[in-house]
Amino acid sequence: MDDFGTSAAWRYHNATKHSPESVQASRHVLDSSIQPRPYKLYEDLKALPLTGDLPWSTPPAISSISGLNDLDGRSDIPELEALASILHFSAGITKWLRTPVGRVPFRAASCTGALYHIELYVVSGAIPELEAGVYHYGVPDEALRQIRKGDFRDFVAEATGRELSVEEAPLTVVCTSTYWRNSWKYQARAYRHCFWDCGTILANMLAMASAHGLHARVIAGFSDIDINRLLDLDDQSEVTISLVSIGRAPSRSPDPSPPVARLGLATAPLSERAIDYPAIREIHTASSLDGPDVSKWRGPHPPVPIPTPTGEVVRLRPIEPASAPSDPIERVIERRGSSRRFGQDSISFEALSSVISSACRGISSDYLAEPGAALNDIYLIVNAVDGLQNGTYVFHRNGQLLERLTAGDLREVAGYLDLGQRLGADAAVNVYFLTDPGPLFERFGDRGYRAAQLDASITAGKMYLAAYALGLGATGLTFFDDEVTKFFSPHARGKSVMFLIALGVPVKTQSM
Repeated sequence: MDDFGTSAAWRYHNATKHSPESVQASRHVLDSSIQPRPYKLYEDLKALPLTGDLPWSTPPAISSISGLNDLDGRSDIPELEALASILHFSAGITKWLRTPVGRVPFRAASCTGALYHIELYVVSGAIPELEAGVYHYGVPDEALRQIRKGDFRDFVAEATGRELSVEEAPLTVVCTSTYWRNSWKYQARAYRHCFWDCGTILANMLAMASAHGLHARVIAGFSDIDINRLLDLDDQSEVTISLVSIGRAPSRSPDPSPPVARLGLATAPLSERAIDYPAIREIHTASSLDGPDVSKWRGPHPPVPIPTPTGEVVRLRPIEPASAPSDPIERVIERRGSSRRFGQDSISFEALSSVISSACRGISSDYLAEPGAALNDIYLIVNAVDGLQNGTYVFHRNGQLLERLTAGDLREVAGYLDLGQRLGADAAVNVYFLTDPGPLFERFGDRGYRAAQLDASITAGKMYLAAYALGLGATGLTFFDDEVTKFFSPHARGKSVMFLIALGVPVKTQSM
């Protein structure tokens, strides 16, 4: 582990680990008087409402989550209503919950602490019913606000090192994080959450694009300073996390973009005051790219080595497509929640197989060399799966296999590893994403830390959706970092945890 001491990302990761000692020693108290507003409000920009009936897709949710809908050979240009649907079902308000303090908005994708620090922007050429420009998506009123007028797609293409999917895309969605909206509760560890919470939104976005027959690709390599400048961000508090190219129009290359001048747009303050966590800004700066760095990022990435199972293996057995639920992805997103309590009921091996296989068919991105690849290894604690022995497993993408590492009843251990919460103990399965920092930093430098966090959270977000598509429940959890690595060792020796998601039967439903 000490071999990575020169990496700023590795130092940050170690400094923000949870341990039994750090959790017990924490004296952090939430100050409700300065809780930040959970969305960005521009004070003087005109709203373009995205109201009305949003179009729903027809493919079953599982096929949209998997990315298996046929897009080959299409030249796809989204219309405004399709864009509105993608934005709404990625980050919009899907329902209102009744609580003792009143009605509370519930968003399309899960977010740590329900603090909703991810904002969406759109850089678009002229598409039906929308003129070319840079727009902010306003969650409270479901509206776009134009930040810049004109076609800035060529500027974005240049900032991504001429990423082909961006050059050919009619529009690109940009995801940002406003640190304070999450660090109010989670302090310096909130930088991890920038990618966790962006990833769950991107899982929705990719599924929605697939459902509506649109190509989509995640872009993690870009010139940070340029994209932040295009969006007129104060990059000491709000920064770009990722981009997603939407659609494809190879014959319509963008013209040179207008100049990008500083705008200084007025926004409503988030709270009376904010607490600064310098470690967040330091890791972000250290992992940022400029022009020459982006060109290197665009270079060919070596394939990820594929390990060979050495123990007993079980092949996944997904539910046959004809037997899978037919609900479209929009309906699944509308009923999605975050499970607050699991029963200790079993789920079927077929359901678990479907969740894993649909989530792990690969992410179209600029950081993976081939379809089906990933930057993380998936480890499981199985507590209650019919047809699968309780114990620990590691997933092998090549062959769609689960290799058993240990056997036994591990509910109490599962609960301990997720900071002593009952959710981990009661869940049918706990799914951990671990990355090997050595090859990661060798391939990508400090930027690799961002990519690994994003890779894990997108895949976990797909699992989240697949679980709800099958009538199950899911929730993201935090963890004791080094205790997890130790628990899965020797197989996981030297690896670090990026994400944890628990799957099971919510107490409310108690059924598949």
